[in-house]
Amino acid sequence: MNKHDENTGPSEAQQITLRGPAELADALPYLLGFHPNDSVVMVALHGGRGRFGGRLRLGIPREPEEWAPVADQLAQCLVEGSERHESRPDAIVVFLCQDPAEGESAPQTMERLRPLAQRLRTACGALDVPVLEALCISDGRYWSYCCPDDRCCPPEGNPLALPGTTVMAAAAAYAGVQVRGSLRDMEARLKPWVSAGAQEQERALDSAGAVLVSRILDVDGRGEVARETLALARDLMERLGSAPVAGPAGADGDDDGLITSGEAAAVILGLQDRETRDRAAEWMEGREAGTALRLWRALARRCVGPYVEHAAAPLALAGWVSWSMGDEAAARVALGLALSADPHYTFAQLLHQACNQGLDPETLRRCLRGERILRDGHEGGVASQDPCGRRAGPPPARTPAGRRKRRAADRPAPGAVSRPRPAVSRSRARDIRRLDTRRPGSRDARSRD
Repeated sequence: MNKHDENTGPSEAQQITLRGPAELADALPYLLGFHPNDSVVMVALHGGRGRFGGRLRLGIPREPEEWAPVADQLAQCLVEGSERHESRPDAIVVFLCQDPAEGESAPQTMERLRPLAQRLRTACGALDVPVLEALCISDGRYWSYCCPDDRCCPPEGNPLALPGTTVMAAAAAYAGVQVRGSLRDMEARLKPWVSAGAQEQERALDSAGAVLVSRILDVDGRGEVARETLALARDLMERLGSAPVAGPAGADGDDDGLITSGEAAAVILGLQDRETRDRAAEWMEGREAGTALRLWRALARRCVGPYVEHAAAPLALAGWVSWSMGDEAAARVALGLALSADPHYTFAQLLHQACNQGLDPETLRRCLRGERILRDGHEGGVASQDPCGRRAGPPPARTPAGRRKRRAADRPAPGAVSRPRPAVSRSRARDIRRLDTRRPGSRDARSRD
């Protein structure tokens, strides 16, 4: 880790040796950039000295019946992802982080999670990758599931080190790495409102849906809605960018106050269109990135009530912008919530996988820049070549039959434009879903963009 490294964890420039469970437990927040709550965390180790490699995090499944398949999937994802990005891990470290439930003590939490730890160890061992250490962290204490010696790992656990007193804390401070509170705090900035304003926002979404649904399902109206959505989003970004900067404690509340319920509803529903969302993803650099991120977070908080699934689009955009800006921790949190809102949202799936594998976002940035160049070339009537290898130029005129053919082959069917689900009410949502279906059994019928 060096002073110019914005990623969490040690780098090749400055190696940090961690000795024993205590220092591993202390290092976890610095590896992720936040304190994980209710999480399974797995970290790959490479080489004889156990250099940290890929890592993944998932919420602990509530039902113990889910632990076995989840453990198998996590082990496979970490091993295969490490192989694609770097090399096969030589070992893995497992962390189970969960505070005690009501009426439960921390040692009881540790014992309750022991079968999950054992299942993770077995799943990794089945792939010929041993678990070097498995730790439980709960209520400010840690336990090792691998050490049977009560002298160093007593039943009551060991207290975590005081913040800022360890070698990892010192190295992180030198490198400028910050731990931004808990996962719960980071997710709270992106989760839907539960205040009185949620009812007003839900009514606004109902009203906007009643107007926009039929337009989105129309070939010509869809383009008009896309232009209006992007123009309104741009206006909101300008409004957010010109407002006085508030302190961290009140920043989200101030942003919420600058956006009306009607404006939020219009952009949320408009972003359910895949092409509109992709255009919005171009705002990922410079000043645009900062204001776009604030907008996507604010819109995610407005996806209330039956519109929770609509949050997948703004959350995925928030994750993309965070990743593009180098904030991988925030990106993983936003993309994880996007997949919680809609597990089949392809855009979030691909971004989450790429971010977890440590890929360079510049490849996607370059393609999005190319899309803008391509579109400008169309509008100006000048042919050009974009970085993704496509030829830009005036689009050929299409007959009505040609338009129908393109709609069927090159983009989702009407009503399935990025799985909009622009529900104006629960009954209307059911009507729209009837239009939003594809051929039963087809792959497209099970996935969303």
